[in-house]
Amino acid sequence: MNAEEARVAQNDRLGERWDLWGPYLSERAWGTVREDYSATGDAWDYFPHGHARSRAYRWSEDGIGGISDFKQRLCFAFAFWNGRDPILKERLFGVTGPQGNHGEDVKELYWYIDNTPSHSFMRMIYRYPHAAFPYEELIKQSAARSKSESEFELWDTAALENGFFDIEIEYAKNSVDDILIRATATNCGSKAASLHILPTLWFRNTWSWGRDVRRPNLRMGRGGSANVRIIEASCDLLGDYRLYCERADELLFTENETNGERLWGAPNSTPFVKDSINDYVVLGNKDAVNPACVGTKAAAIYKIDISPRENRLIRLRLKKIAKGEKSFQAFENFDDLFTKRAHEADEFYAELAPKCLSTEHCAIERQALAGMLWTKQFYHYIMDQWLEGDPAFPPPPQERKHGRNSQWRHLYNERVMSMPDKWEFPWYASWDLAFHCIPLALVDPKFAKSQLDLIVREWYQHPNGHIPAYEWNFSDVNPPVIAWAAWRVYQIERKRSGKGDRAFLETVFHKMLIAFTWWVNRKDSEGNNIFQGGFLGLDNIGVFDRNDTFPDGSRLEQSDGTSWMGMFCLNMLRIALELARENPVYENIATKFFEHFLSIAAAMNNLGGKGIGLWDDEDEFYYDVLHTPGGRYFRVRVRSLIGLMPLLAIETIEPALLDTLPGFKDRLEWYLINEPHLCSLISRWQEPGMGERRLVALTRGHRMKCLLRRLLDPAEFLSDYGVRSMSKFHKDHPYVLTVRGEQKVVSYEPAESQTNIFGGNSNWRGPVWIPINYLLIESLQKFHHYYGDDFQVECPTGSGQFTTLNGVANELSNRLIRIWLRDADGQRPFAHTSGNALDEKRDQDRYWFHEYFHGDTGAGLGASHQTGWTGLVSKLIQQQGEHGTIAKPDPFTDL
Repeated sequence: MNAEEARVAQNDRLGERWDLWGPYLSERAWGTVREDYSATGDAWDYFPHGHARSRAYRWSEDGIGGISDFKQRLCFAFAFWNGRDPILKERLFGVTGPQGNHGEDVKELYWYIDNTPSHSFMRMIYRYPHAAFPYEELIKQSAARSKSESEFELWDTAALENGFFDIEIEYAKNSVDDILIRATATNCGSKAASLHILPTLWFRNTWSWGRDVRRPNLRMGRGGSANVRIIEASCDLLGDYRLYCERADELLFTENETNGERLWGAPNSTPFVKDSINDYVVLGNKDAVNPACVGTKAAAIYKIDISPRENRLIRLRLKKIAKGEKSFQAFENFDDLFTKRAHEADEFYAELAPKCLSTEHCAIERQALAGMLWTKQFYHYIMDQWLEGDPAFPPPPQERKHGRNSQWRHLYNERVMSMPDKWEFPWYASWDLAFHCIPLALVDPKFAKSQLDLIVREWYQHPNGHIPAYEWNFSDVNPPVIAWAAWRVYQIERKRSGKGDRAFLETVFHKMLIAFTWWVNRKDSEGNNIFQGGFLGLDNIGVFDRNDTFPDGSRLEQSDGTSWMGMFCLNMLRIALELARENPVYENIATKFFEHFLSIAAAMNNLGGKGIGLWDDEDEFYYDVLHTPGGRYFRVRVRSLIGLMPLLAIETIEPALLDTLPGFKDRLEWYLINEPHLCSLISRWQEPGMGERRLVALTRGHRMKCLLRRLLDPAEFLSDYGVRSMSKFHKDHPYVLTVRGEQKVVSYEPAESQTNIFGGNSNWRGPVWIPINYLLIESLQKFHHYYGDDFQVECPTGSGQFTTLNGVANELSNRLIRIWLRDADGQRPFAHTSGNALDEKRDQDRYWFHEYFHGDTGAGLGASHQTGWTGLVSKLIQQQGEHGTIAKPDPFTDL
């Protein structure tokens, strides 16, 4: 066990909590639903960026490269000023959903470089222009662009042309509550430039709302040397801390209180408010800060001049004060500890990476995991308090009690959660979270398990079984992938440690029983085992906004909704069989899910007993079916991922497992004898495959081959960088449907969305999405597990080359990994939309992990730091390396 693994092993409530402090500070708390107290639910306008520097947050805090304790009582982050900006750079800037031509978008340059599971060592880089930051230009130009145009980014302005600072922010923990901090600013310009660096320490405002009037405090510390200034922090719940600031020019103190006078012309309760340090530095108002050097927000100032290509380093240390401690040499052996923690991080990732991986593959895997660890965030949103309002303030509008999330009063969010993106999506989404846990289990299975356990706790999961979706609408329906994630995390931990956590698996299984019942009762409107689902995470993939209802009562019978439920059934079946190894009671439950799976398979082939199925024999593809009130069934012939989803519903069962579960085996035999018409609908249950394995799947051999023929066709779904979300067939053959005189058109759109469905900030009509690709790869591996090497398909379609299903899985994996690899010209596909943002030399080892990718070029699109589910690339690299099937870049070979 290496040093980092030992820290992770200690990371529990009975031992040393190395996760007490971490990167839990958001990059955007403004414009969030939880800070919105309006009558209309317009979160972007209620708390805009222009208010953020002056207005105290109710629920959480934000900052650049920041950290906090796990309850975000005490926060630390960096602020900067280049002498030209109208405000301090205290937080990252971006356009709002209404302002952006493709929804909200961060307009900054930064990279998550390194992080360890215990957060013992962390690095990130922020790029700050010498010129004034072009806030207004970014807003104006973004608003002027249409849906068909690319987004207007920082590098499209002149802000970076005359130079910038690359500021490397690093943390190294000496112990669980002793954190060493460095910031190194490099002048990447041709002229000398000045920079103010303001390391800032503050308390989240917990005292102004009338619920807990206890007020923590910051004050000027004593006992430092001539070169060290100290800020002391005291909190009833957290204890006492000191921030040691080496060679700081001065310390400034104010309160984390709203400046009502600036915002609304209302008198302030204190002359020292949240934006006082901004006014002191930027406006030169020396009376803005507290001369008594006390408050709840404080900053050290470093005013530095940096010559071209030179750098300047500042050092700080945040440490809990030991009882009776009077003096402390904060910077003794400081750099040695950083070197040690960096070496331990190298050791940790070197032992994780398979030996056959190239340096480039290792860098991609490590930075993807680092981004996932940086994107953990304290998420605070107590629904009952939000709906009712706080005692110290007027009650919220009456509309709130029947508006957004009003049915989720039990929801009590107060934990560190894995976020999709800490700026664009600074809130958890349940199906994203499930995918996050797969790569996280490689480095910190305990945290991965805790996330899945948390989302089904009674203060999260609705009493009716519904899993909360995300804060914009907790009642939205996300695909039911929590059970799948729990099973996969269980398997990953068992493989790496030799033992699976049965208690965890059983806990999640019980909660998923409730969730399954919710799906059956709420999303199967006629009780016929065909599921509507609605949104299902795939935003604009269909002809209709799938969350809307039809005025005439029509219903959309969804291929993907039904496929997700088929997959859910098999996930639950497999978990029940695992639990039945030690408790035969679970054999009965496994049988129940087998039976339900048979019913879903039957329904997909015979909607409402009318003989109409989701499978179309002519096109050899699955489609959604529109069911009208007059009893007509109409296939919506859009070739999209929806039609490939039935491939996901597959499971193989080992004969040795069946032999240990005689009760389950007997019941299956009963079904084979007494319900042969149902058993014939699923693939080859009666026929043993490789090693006598049994296969349970929605797609039989012929249909699977038909789907794979389209999936592997470059003219349809197969791109150089994975499986597209929409067939390229629709580029020249858009699907047109006329509904009540209005034409609905679906065409192949490989880049950003050109529609307003779901805000238009994501697109499932052509781009490559990592999570669905990952599930397809897993399914292919399972099919190969059953069929073996003798079963081969043409790959790519029309190439005349045949390979096994495992070979197809490897091919897709390597195509996805290729998004980050350099090609023959030294270019990395993900960066194709980034213009000159990435310097060929300076940024050659820096990666972004976007939300989704261009269906033809592999260019990164959507949220630029969505290391969440895109972090699955680390798992793909890991397993390709372990199997020895990682593709080495070869410019002369079409991989």
